[in-house]
Amino acid sequence: MFKADDKMDQVILDKKDCTYSYFADPMYVCMDATTTSTKSKPRTWVTPELPRRRHARRRFYDGKAISVELPTSVVREITWTEPAVKGDTSGKVLKPAKIATGFEVPVPLFVSQGDKVEIDTRTGEYRKRV
Repeated sequence: MFKADDKMDQVILDKKDCTYSYFADPMYVCMDATTTSTKSKPRTWVTPELPRRRHARRRFYDGKAISVELPTSVVREITWTEPAVKGDTSGKVLKPAKIATGFEVPVPLFVSQGDKVEIDTRTGEYRKRV
């Protein structure tokens, strides 16, 4: 437990942009211009097809990579969802839907199988249909 007058060393984290490189089960490997790599445990909405143009950001402490930040949102195709029930339009009604990784995200009734949706990577929630 810390006291109000306790002093702490300042921690400086460096950040570098990187791109997804390849999948090395069960890790995703990201690389930067210096060709160093960082392995990161996958999140359920990240797929091996994560476009290379979508940059991630690595954090370093004392010269060692400690984490990878993904973009705040990703676009994924709905691989399964039930059809909407006609007449069920009251309020913010959501139904379950799955993407290729098996990750389940609640989506509005108008979203159908095959639609592409934007998912917030921080919360795993539906943002919009694209």
